[in-house]
Amino acid sequence: MTSNKPYMIRALYDWLVDNGETPYLLVNADSPQVMVPQGFVDEGRIVLNLSPSAVVGLELGNEWISFSARFNGSPEDVHVPPAAVLGIYGKESNQGMLFPGDMEIAAEHPDDEPDPPDPGSRPALRVVK
Repeated sequence: MTSNKPYMIRALYDWLVDNGETPYLLVNADSPQVMVPQGFVDEGRIVLNLSPSAVVGLELGNEWISFSARFNGSPEDVHVPPAAVLGIYGKESNQGMLFPGDMEIAAEHPDDEPDPPDPGSRPALRVVK
């Protein structure tokens, strides 16, 4: 059976756009076959703005998520396998989904308490049930 992750990504993307949210994709940039601008990777992750006004040629396929976008004014092609997606959420409300089992960083130190987020850092993610 194929993975349900690409279907969930598409469904959440549509839901976010339909509700006026800016869809953000959290990606493990260290995952094999991920092609993203490395200058924007932070601690092995990158957050990509997938809003219709920010990307060109967005394809949310079963094998690849691909599009073109500008990063600091320079056009770049982005290619991400759905397996590398850690979550998708709305910029404005933080509503969305993290994908369980994909948070390698959390799994590395299961006994450690996570550090609280820094004020002013990226939005916190919440799992929507």
